Amino acid sequence: MKTLPDNPHLDHLRRQAKDLLAGLRDIRPEATLAEAQASLAEQYGFRTWTDLKAEVDRRRGRADIADPALARQLATRFGLGEVVGEMRSMSRPDEMGRRWLLQTDRGRWAPRTVDDVYPVTDGEDNARFQEAAARAGVTLPAPVRSTSGAVVEVIDGSRWRMYEWLPSGPPLAAPVSATVTRGVGDMLATLHGLRIPVDGTCPWSSVRFASSGWPELAEVAAAKGAGWAPVLAAAVPTLVELESVGNRAAPTEAVLCHHNVIPGNVRAGSDGRLILTGWEHANGLPPAWELAAVLVSWTVNPGGGINAAGARALAEGYRARAGGLPPLSLDAFSGTAIALQNYVWGQVELALEARDAEEVRYTDRNVRHLLTHLPSRTTYERVLEAALNEG
Repeated sequence: MKTLPDNPHLDHLRRQAKDLLAGLRDIRPEATLAEAQASLAEQYGFRTWTDLKAEVDRRRGRADIADPALARQLATRFGLGEVVGEMRSMSRPDEMGRRWLLQTDRGRWAPRTVDDVYPVTDGEDNARFQEAAARAGVTLPAPVRSTSGAVVEVIDGSRWRMYEWLPSGPPLAAPVSATVTRGVGDMLATLHGLRIPVDGTCPWSSVRFASSGWPELAEVAAAKGAGWAPVLAAAVPTLVELESVGNRAAPTEAVLCHHNVIPGNVRAGSDGRLILTGWEHANGLPPAWELAAVLVSWTVNPGGGINAAGARALAEGYRARAGGLPPLSLDAFSGTAIALQNYVWGQVELALEARDAEEVRYTDRNVRHLLTHLPSRTTYERVLEAALNEG
């Protein structure tokens, strides 16, 4: 489920809906802006565009303000100049930490905590990956090292990373137009072309972390009286089916990959170029596995429809940059399916543990959305067919 920023703007949502309309019209030329708005609202976990707008009004001005002393410590530690405004949160905490906006007399900066990034690293390899990508032509917020040369600094008990702030539009939403997905394919091939070696495949996409099966988790949710427990029970057959995708195919040689090239991590810059964010999950994957995951996240709409034109264009963009595609078959979607199962399991556990009223409200909406928008083996087969169809 997409997450609203801490201080959302209706103008950004309108722009997101217009961008989404272009992708919907790749599928159905007669699609309307009202349909795009409804689809966007659904991606944020709301029933209607009106409900989404009401949530924007409710959340306006709710960004958290950091302790001024913390803002000064960050500016000093990373050599950013004098703080000239409040340091405000940009979004609710995610699976790694939280994003913030810091203003100094030298410009705007994007600090974020990485207390829960998996696996824990010092960030050095990750930063070098970003710097190599930038030299190769990928547009991204440049990582900022501290005055000591470190990528990660521990301040007030949290691990902090710092990035330059790049002005941009709102994050994109699937399905995305073929014009954009072609650029995504080009960008992904550029990253894979760096061929940065790694020590194996990321466990998140190759190992199921759950200690029991989906039917057992559904029983736990029902026993705890979770309102969404029946939704989980209904989703069990699909989740079990996902375990068969690729039949735990043995991964081929892995390289360092972004590992999170999703529409929510890509924005259009002021010059129209795509800006890729969210690099903290970078890890080893076979290029075909990451390509499969990217095809799914960029071309499947909330209702399960496939933007075949977008899938073809993404593959064409990759092929034009790399000279060909990595071996792409249903087995390549194994990592996508495993990562999804790990994510769903984690989100269900968070919902079961939620106690704060606002957190319960969010996790309830999030889990319901996840469980009612699961892809299936057939979804992956259709995406694969579309991507390999050179038309």
